[in-house]
Amino acid sequence: MSKPIYADNKDATHALALWLSAKQTCEIRKDPLSRPEQDQVLIRTLFSGISRGTEALVFQGKVPHTETERMRGPHMAGDFCFPVKYGYCLVGVVEEGTQDLLGKAVFCLHPHQTACIINKDMVTILPDRVSPDRAILAANMETALNIVWDAHIQPGDRVAVFGAGVVGSLVAYLASRIIGTEVELIDSNRERRSIAEALGLSFLHSDAITNDYDILINASASQEALANALDHASFEAVIVEASWYGTAPVTVPLGGAFHSKRLSLISSQVGAVPTDRRSRWSFSRRLSKAMDLLVDARLDALISGETPFASIAEDYPAILANHSTLCHRIRY
Repeated sequence: MSKPIYADNKDATHALALWLSAKQTCEIRKDPLSRPEQDQVLIRTLFSGISRGTEALVFQGKVPHTETERMRGPHMAGDFCFPVKYGYCLVGVVEEGTQDLLGKAVFCLHPHQTACIINKDMVTILPDRVSPDRAILAANMETALNIVWDAHIQPGDRVAVFGAGVVGSLVAYLASRIIGTEVELIDSNRERRSIAEALGLSFLHSDAITNDYDILINASASQEALANALDHASFEAVIVEASWYGTAPVTVPLGGAFHSKRLSLISSQVGAVPTDRRSRWSFSRRLSKAMDLLVDARLDALISGETPFASIAEDYPAILANHSTLCHRIRY
């Protein structure tokens, strides 16, 4: 086992963390770091991942007042009116704690921070075939898995996924592995074709759709894409809205053939396991399965860049503002 992280720090009682101190303003702060108590572990961070969609809304102060409690992430500090410490994709090594976890590479839902102390039941051990630098995708994969469950995709279904970002690409990736499905990943950005090709997926520009689909999933955070999905839904098709818009108003065109086609528009959100699985699937089981699904090295295509933690406060605003950002990795 490597030596405790405090041994390398001048101040042995603090870790360094990224805080959003005000709207569109961030900084590195010292956070208290005590010794782990019983059933807790000390994790030295190797990588964390920036989930651009959600973190950009938090950074811009666009979390609705009605959602401030439901949107709280595990181990988040502060509140959405600022300052707030936010993030949920962290991979590290257990350096102190229970014997069964010492030296293990683990994933946990935690903001961007050099080290953290959390309960051991909040960590997931990385499978041998999943590298720590790819494991930052675990939270996104968990979301994608939940969306596929909510969509009830069946063998042979024709599926359209709107939005070739990280979550949309992972949804299309999972759906394509269900036998007999015909899956198309759709985006208005033609440069996203390379992402689809890297994952072995069929890609369509949003202006080139000719088919109707059984299942349509919007992961683009675009009301235009949602309207496009409604326009290309087959009779009694299901449209899953997986985007979160924060405080932005959204217009949904429910005229036209919406009722005559008997379409279903449902939401998907990772904060709850779907009802038909809830009695058997705990959050920890779902996250463990998401981790198992990251064994494919092609998924590295969804990590669009890397920044050392030492410069993250300076680089964070530009990373969020760049629409080409997928999952951005922070190296510690």
